[in-house]
Amino acid sequence: MLVSINISLMETFNSFTYLFLDVWNNGVFGINATDIIVSLVIFLLFYLLRRLIARFILNRLSRIVSKTSNQIDDAVIEVLDGPLKFLPVVLGFFIASSYLDVSDNNQDFLDLLNRSLITIFIFWLLHQLIIPFSFVIKNFESKISKPLVDWTLKGLKILVIVLGAVAILELWGIRVGPVIAGLGLFGVAVALGAQDLFKNLISGIMILMEKRFTVGDVILVSGEVEGVVEQIGFRSTLVRRFDSTPVMVPNYKFAEQSVTNYTRRHHRRIRWLIGLEYRTSIDQLKNIRDEINNLIEKDDNFAKNQNASFYVRIDSFSDSSIDMLVQTFTVTNEWAEFLKIKENLAVKIIEIVENNEAGFAFPSQSLYVEKLSDEKTEIFNPQSTKK
Repeated sequence: MLVSINISLMETFNSFTYLFLDVWNNGVFGINATDIIVSLVIFLLFYLLRRLIARFILNRLSRIVSKTSNQIDDAVIEVLDGPLKFLPVVLGFFIASSYLDVSDNNQDFLDLLNRSLITIFIFWLLHQLIIPFSFVIKNFESKISKPLVDWTLKGLKILVIVLGAVAILELWGIRVGPVIAGLGLFGVAVALGAQDLFKNLISGIMILMEKRFTVGDVILVSGEVEGVVEQIGFRSTLVRRFDSTPVMVPNYKFAEQSVTNYTRRHHRRIRWLIGLEYRTSIDQLKNIRDEINNLIEKDDNFAKNQNASFYVRIDSFSDSSIDMLVQTFTVTNEWAEFLKIKENLAVKIIEIVENNEAGFAFPSQSLYVEKLSDEKTEIFNPQSTKK
């Protein structure tokens, strides 16, 4: 009984040993297990050394670019860290797969994997190089607005990602052409139902190209909102009102409505009609006019040019005052400074009027009452005429 059990166990052990050696020799997909282990060790070695290899390459490149004063090459070194760490992984997988002795079908599969990894590396590198390329595009910010530059960079990054995905799909035999054609038909249907979206997008691009306003400008959109531009987006623009309320304005509104950009004006205007009393004499009027004129002319806070001329003249006769027009423009465009200059001018005009012993008029009416005579009024009595 015991002998038969031992013989059975030995046969089982021998069967397991034979099966183990057969699997070890033939491996997976006909690949020897030893070759698989060696390939894994090669790949893991390159994976673990990827940081060291990337740092070695970056240090060499940094020494070269340190001799130049160009910012572009410095930016290139900064963005190469990720792709250079991925490069040893690609190289390690290629060497590991080359060590394996596989069938033709499996070899085609490994070739596709290697081609896919190399494609990912190339397009990742192109994606990262867009960042230093932004230094070149930003030279055109004087001609086009900064948000448009940012949009361009984002568009280039998205384009590189899409092209990379298409390239990998094509490697694996997935035809992208029919998919794009189907998406085109779908896009037409979506465009018909999303006209407002495209209208806002086109209007946003026109805003950035024409530079009607930029972030930080104070604008007035007729019938919509007045405030400070905080963000220009693809679909809408964020305008913060002076009471700190944010308002999202659809971009097409800026194409349909008139937009006043207060930040772009060169000066701020002061225009007053000063009402003086009718009892003010001609000499007093002339003195007040000349003193205000001299005050503005000698003050450097007020602009003196053809586009910002100032006037101090007797303008009109109102119901209760002689109106004197005072119009001038401040040099500053900043709101707080403008209020300060305006206040100082008002105080000095009051002093000039008071020093000339004149006064400011206010709306009033004079009532003239005619006094009747003391004689008794004869009362007409029709009956007295009959007698």
